[in-house]
Amino acid sequence: MEDIMTLEEVAKYLKLKPQTIYTWAQDGKIPAAKLGKEWRFKKSIIDNWFNQHIDEKFSKYLDK
Repeated sequence: MEDIMTLEEVAKYLKLKPQTIYTWAQDGKIPAAKLGKEWRFKKSIIDNWFNQHIDEKFSKYLDK
């Protein structure tokens, strides 16, 4: 299951601090599943989530 990432892996992948990812996961701001005491993330869903946020943020700059 190489598509499953830990909190630390997601932080490194997105170039953010682990505490930021933890807070976002707790608040439901990033798609995550809590398994016991550990957060897990699916890379393909994180990629889609990120692309959606980038597209929304910069939509006025994208070619229509």
